[in-house]
Amino acid sequence: LTTPLYAMVIGAEMLLSHFQLKKYYTVKETLMNVYLTLLNAGIDLLFRSVYVFIILQWFFNHQLFSFQQHPVVYWLMLFVLEDLAFYFEHRVDHYCRLFWAVHVTHHSSEEFNLTTGFRSSVFQPLYRFLYFIPLALLGFQPMDIVLMYAITQIYGILVHTQMVKKMPAWFEVLFVS
Repeated sequence: LTTPLYAMVIGAEMLLSHFQLKKYYTVKETLMNVYLTLLNAGIDLLFRSVYVFIILQWFFNHQLFSFQQHPVVYWLMLFVLEDLAFYFEHRVDHYCRLFWAVHVTHHSSEEFNLTTGFRSSVFQPLYRFLYFIPLALLGFQPMDIVLMYAITQIYGILVHTQMVKKMPAWFEVLFVS
């Protein structure tokens, strides 16, 4: 659903960097980022049905808590806890050699632009769901977890650009730290 938005924002960044005579994009790196994105997305889509409808559903069926709160509280808690789970995943990706070997693809681009945010390892979808298991055990629906992951990844792309010299303090507090 967000692909048209991403295409417009990336296109705008490409045009602005071209007119400002700054080399944020090369054809080679952009094509590599698109290629890795398509591989990652393909594997993720294939494997997602397994980890959502079988693995996470099993843990949800054996949940430790019955989460029957107000919908606003449910979604706010899911937002915070999913973002925390992603923080731990990303931290492990940087500090564990095995997972760094998978994650380093994301950091291997010679440019730093919005397409770099999509440059992900093709193997990451095979273990990412492990960080969602505690959320299912806490009583969050598997489809809600995956939806919230997609939502939180939308703002994650914004930290992969040189066009914005410094993010506003409120953005860093809410989304980056």
